[in-house]
Amino acid sequence: MTSMAQVAVFGGVVLLGAMSPGPDFAVVVRRSAISGRGSGMAAAAGIAVGVFAWVVAAATGVAALLAASAMAFTVVKVVGAAYLVYLGVRSLRAAWRGGGELRLDVPDPGGRGAWAAFAEGLLTNVLNPKAALFFVALVPQFLDAGVSVPALSAVALAGTIAWFLVVANVVSMLRKVFARPMVRRAVDGVTGVALIGLGVKLATSTRP
Repeated sequence: MTSMAQVAVFGGVVLLGAMSPGPDFAVVVRRSAISGRGSGMAAAAGIAVGVFAWVVAAATGVAALLAASAMAFTVVKVVGAAYLVYLGVRSLRAAWRGGGELRLDVPDPGGRGAWAAFAEGLLTNVLNPKAALFFVALVPQFLDAGVSVPALSAVALAGTIAWFLVVANVVSMLRKVFARPMVRRAVDGVTGVALIGLGVKLATSTRP
């Protein structure tokens, strides 16, 4: 199999991983539904940068050290789970408070919302030790086949951000629906429960 074919296969596997339901998906959907396209795309960019970092970490052996160390794995797992629960509780609080009619024409002051969304996407991804295990198992197979680290990193970044940008744009197209207070509360409530559930699942998970 040629290097280009190997890169295509790697990109397909990473894309399938990105498309599977999980914390990344929940964060992008909520950001896009509640805060709009810009925040959703910023969260997508943060997740993609996290995936890029995991590929580099797996290629250089850093992720393997994390996966091999029970203490390091547990620390990242607990921190990551706590962060997901924090996001979930914040979503549930927003659902409980409700709120007035959402103004779709008001820009976020200073662009702070985009930076917060980017950081949220990045932290959600890099604080997930399961991502380390995924890339530790995946990346060496393609390195052994002669594919370069920059090629793997670039295709992982491109594939991940492409998928989540699609999600962000599709969800944001329905933002007039999400602007209704009852719908917004439902989105906050559902994503809050989902994030807390994912956090609890991560906290109680063991290394495969």
